[in-house]
Amino acid sequence: MIKVTSVQPGSIAEELGLVPGSELVSVNGRELEDFLDWEFLTAEEQFSLYVRQPDGDEIEYDIERPLEEPLGVALEPARIRRCANRCDFCFVDGLPDGLRDVLYIRDDDYRLSFRYGNFATLTNLKPHDVERIIEYRLSPLYVSVHATDPVARRYLLRNPTAPDILEQFRGFAAHGIEFHTQVVMSPGVNDGAVLQRTLDDLWNFGPAILGCSIVPVGLTEYSKHHLVREPTADECRAAITMIETRWPAAQRERGIYWAFGSDELYLRAGVELPPAEIYDHFDQVENGVGAVRWLQSRIAGGAAGLASWAGRTIGVVTGTGMAPLMPQVLEPLARVTGAGFELIPVVNTLFGASVTTAGLLPGTAIQSALKARHELDLVLLPAESVNDDGLFMDGMTIETLAAGVPSPIRFSRDFVDAAA
Repeated sequence: MIKVTSVQPGSIAEELGLVPGSELVSVNGRELEDFLDWEFLTAEEQFSLYVRQPDGDEIEYDIERPLEEPLGVALEPARIRRCANRCDFCFVDGLPDGLRDVLYIRDDDYRLSFRYGNFATLTNLKPHDVERIIEYRLSPLYVSVHATDPVARRYLLRNPTAPDILEQFRGFAAHGIEFHTQVVMSPGVNDGAVLQRTLDDLWNFGPAILGCSIVPVGLTEYSKHHLVREPTADECRAAITMIETRWPAAQRERGIYWAFGSDELYLRAGVELPPAEIYDHFDQVENGVGAVRWLQSRIAGGAAGLASWAGRTIGVVTGTGMAPLMPQVLEPLARVTGAGFELIPVVNTLFGASVTTAGLLPGTAIQSALKARHELDLVLLPAESVNDDGLFMDGMTIETLAAGVPSPIRFSRDFVDAAA
């Protein structure tokens, strides 16, 4: 059963009499568990829907509609599947006390992997979950592999019951499921020979593994520094060598580059980012893989829509990690738009200076960096720094931030979306 949270005016759902609080019980006699069941079971022109209304009435509707016409309901969020692992580098375990309760949920949900590209480990799957992945063909999935050697992987996950990931892949791949994979590289544990084996195993698995990214482990001030450390420049360079030496064969055999290092890996190594074409379709850009080249590509295709910025002074807020790379983005943008851009790197005062990603910046730190910047005509903020409710990591609202700074603010993912 799934509850309705809102109904779109003029929709089929409104015509049926559905209201917030209506319980969607079953479709074609099959009980609804979550949004996956709803989306897949109602993806037909005709179906029966059994509903329990807030007043207790139970009604079965025979629905017939064009496929392109949505039913017009919003559903309550699914209960998030919790993580069964205790990784030393777990971000949630590196949070300070006093944040919103939801931030302490250690999620590991295959449904969110399919829907949003969240990385999951697949260590908490029950037989029913496996059946659903296969039945609904949830592909591609984004999977945190970390190591293909079962012993090394169980150590990294601190989970002695973690199944063999390659065996899991085989079971799913036999039904057409494909995967984007990642390795969070923890030095001395899954770099070096372990990383080489992981890349070899995943490549040799076959085309069902669409690609593999290597991301250096990142820690907050509150992480388990006695158990894990961040990689050195030399260790990052060694990983980049492993990645890049695979490209010629990958191009020859499959016409893709397949193995990628995150922008952070190249930054820590002090190595120039590779060109945009090596990132294939930018499938892992949300994982920080090819973010700079993706931005450049987006700007090249849409900067003409930013003509209204000519002559304006625009501040660009980012984290300290991205700051050294952003001139590669802002300099060509300035030439095309005629605007002046000022980069404003913000130190993370919530998690510590070692956390450099823009998406984790607290509102208080951004507000402090902007409160005296009267000369700016506009400030662009990273869209990923707020959630769907408009809250920063520290709970500050967009409205509170805007009231405390002298310049208008606008959130953006790629600059092009910030056109007035």
